[in-house]
Amino acid sequence: MTPRFVDIDWQGRPLHIECQWVGADNSTLPPLVFLHEGLGSLAMWKDFPERLCAAHGLRGLAFSRYGYGQSTPKPPGERWPVGFMHAQAHEVLPALFEALGVERPWLFGHSDGASIALLYAARFPVAGLVVVAPHIFTEDMGIASIEVARQAYESTDLRERLARYHADVDSAFRGWNDVWLDPAFRAWNIEAELDAIDCPVLAVQGEDDEYGTLEQIRGIARRLPQARSLVLAHCAHSPHRDQPDRLIAEAGAFIRRASAADIANELETP
Repeated sequence: MTPRFVDIDWQGRPLHIECQWVGADNSTLPPLVFLHEGLGSLAMWKDFPERLCAAHGLRGLAFSRYGYGQSTPKPPGERWPVGFMHAQAHEVLPALFEALGVERPWLFGHSDGASIALLYAARFPVAGLVVVAPHIFTEDMGIASIEVARQAYESTDLRERLARYHADVDSAFRGWNDVWLDPAFRAWNIEAELDAIDCPVLAVQGEDDEYGTLEQIRGIARRLPQARSLVLAHCAHSPHRDQPDRLIAEAGAFIRRASAADIANELETP
């Protein structure tokens, strides 16, 4: 299936957003929207969204955020502000959903995309969340790994490998790396905002995640009694690459169960 583009306006700036629908056209469940990581894009998901949707009869939407993939790159020299994930969740994502006619979706977010999913769900209605390797606060070990990524970008073939997936690879890498290594970002924390989330939540993390400890999903569980946690052994920061079959099975089953409960509650409501 060939990606398409949708045009939206954000703060008076026209954005050309790369997106792709996958899965079952006739699904009766809310769409499942995939939100990629800080170095990700639509193409970097590879076939994972299609596999997950096909396995569970879901309709999915994957897209490249502003500054990533084939979407509009950020202007040269522009830095993401510390609140960039809030802007993505509260301003850009609603504009995209309005343009595409998406209402009350399921959100499947990875890393920064998982944080954006949590922030969106704290303010707007969603059917549920699957958050994979989410960030709810910064940790020294995560910052150290991001510093290692910067060194690799400048001294290895990492830039060349990422360039296969981004029209402007420097926009994608610097947008993510510069803000995370900004000293002001050390205070970034969204724990208190989680309290407003009232939908089903599956929080997933690998035991060997190099960008965050298990305190990230434990923190979600402490704030949200309805959240279910899933820890994956032999898995680093990207479970959809390290443990795709397990993640497809667990995430799909969670979405189907929660959706069935939601439908049952609607039928019981007078």
